[in-house]
Formats: sequence, structure tokens, C-alpha cells
Amino acid sequence: MIRVLLVDDQPLIRSGFRALLSLETDIEVVAEAGDGEEGLALAARHLPDVMLVDIRMPVLDGIATTRRVAADPALAGVHVVVLSNYGMDEYVLDALRAGAAGFLVKDILPDDLVHSVRVAARGEALLAPALTRRLIDRHLAQPPPAAPAAVLDRLTAREREAVTLVARGLSNDEIAARMVISPLTAKTHVNRAMTKLDVRDRAQLVVLAYESGLVTVGGTTVRPSAP
Repeated sequence: MIRVLLVDDQPLIRSGFRALLSLETDIEVVAEAGDGEEGLALAARHLPDVMLVDIRMPVLDGIATTRRVAADPALAGVHVVVLSNYGMDEYVLDALRAGAAGFLVKDILPDDLVHSVRVAARGEALLAPALTRRLIDRHLAQPPPAAPAAVLDRLTAREREAVTLVARGLSNDEIAARMVISPLTAKTHVNRAMTKLDVRDRAQLVVLAYESGLVTVGGTTVRPSAP
């Protein structure tokens, strides 16, 4: 059972999402909150698999809420998905940097909402849709501040290749096909890269890939292997 916490200051949005998700036999909405502070308290109490968090809320907004979830070891298993009214919300990239697993627009289709919750619960970032790719292209062309490229020297050549493909929005299965390896090996490369780069999830891995220059907008830059 996938446990979901809804955090949004609009009761109508929360009730609509609850109604949709409650139709699924493998998803349970465990609690609702009207602001980030309340959401954090409920997250500590219920330890949900997924938090759907509005980006703009009173008391504590979605970015600050996401940052505090990411910084709390007790909430390491909680995957935050940020909700926005706008497809190109200027704060979405800040949310990804803060530790969000991805983001959704509130007018998402019901089937896509359910699919996104399941993807987030598996620990996969919601970074493949064209909406997210456009946001990354727009905001990371000149990332502030840039991550030091030297951090990539911690990775093997295969790990860098896997990270590059993650940043291009590929799933583990797609990475495996591109690298001609098994999906399990692809997942291992990605997980080891995340550990070496000290990032929480695939979303932060994508941000680091762009900010370090491993991947560039409109093309791919692959640094030579470390000796």
C-alpha cells in the first residue's frame, strides 16, 4: 500500500486529489494538511511514502517544506512531489534543488496523477515529461551557482554515462538498453553515483549533472575518466 500525505492550503484541491487516489486499491491517503508546518508534523507521525506538496502556501511554503523533509534523516523514505498551478513556475527548480522528487501541475489528468504517485513511491524522479525537460532547459542554461566539475571525478566512466542518461530523462530500463546492460546493473550504477555525489534522489542527481557541466542544454558534455 502506497501511503500519501496531501499538503495544500486549498481544501477543494485536497478533497479532489483524495477522491481520485482513494479509488485505487494500492494507494491510501493517510492525512491532509493546510500548510507546510502541519504537513511536517503529519509526515513525522505517519511516515508517508509520498507527500504531494503545494509550492505556495501560508506559514511554510512548499520549497521550505521540501528542504526540511530532505534534511530530516527520519523522513529519508518520504518522497516529496511539488504541486504547481503553472507549468513553468519559477520556483519549481528551487524545489528540485531543495530535494523534491519532481513536480506536477494541478490540472494533471487523473490517470497521470495516479501514475506519478506510483513512480514517486518507487523512488524514481518525475523528470521524464516534456514539461520538466523544458523547465530544466530554461533554468539551467545559466545555473546559479554552478556545482564544481571536480565532483564528477568521484565517478567511474560507466557511472557518469548512467548519470548523463538519467539527466536526459531515461528510466532504468531505458538506460540499460542504451548501455547494453541489465536493468539491475543500470540501477546499481545510478545508486552508486547518488551515494558518491551525496544526493538524496534522482531529481537532485539531474540538477547536479547540469550544474557541473556533465550535461548541457542542447547537448551532452562527458568529462574524461578520472585516473
